[in-house]
Amino acid sequence: MITRREMALGATALVAASALGVVTVRWKGAAMASKGTFEITRTSEEWRKLLNPDQYAVLREEATERPFTSPHNNEKRKGNFACAGCDLPLFSSDTKFESGTGWPSFWASIENAVGTGKDTSYGMVREEVHCRRCGGHLGHVFEDGPKPTGLRYCINGLALKFVPAEA
Repeated sequence: MITRREMALGATALVAASALGVVTVRWKGAAMASKGTFEITRTSEEWRKLLNPDQYAVLREEATERPFTSPHNNEKRKGNFACAGCDLPLFSSDTKFESGTGWPSFWASIENAVGTGKDTSYGMVREEVHCRRCGGHLGHVFEDGPKPTGLRYCINGLALKFVPAEA
């Protein structure tokens, strides 16, 4: 059992580390992004050639980008947010909302686009979200979002690429 003091110290360390750049937040054990059977599989070397270092850290090593750093926070155009690793459309701009958390947030994913798994890192129990096609780590989903779903998909902008709707 983690005490409040340990939780506060851990949160303080995480905030301090996030000020330095991308913070690696990993599950206990192997990263989800490297386990499982997915339609698209690549070696670590292939992923590193495809992604920039920050994208690799988020998608393949389950890192978390610093809050309020993603240009996707201010993206207001119609379109889809796709996986930066495999281009699978994940979230529609129609479900994007401002959560105030510093990360792009959505109240629903596109059907059959994401998978989830239990994340018990840092003494918390959270639902991790990953791309169902390549297994790339996207972020987490919480049950404190707006209607109609009540969900808040809190997603790393580095894990996404925006594809505007055709005019």
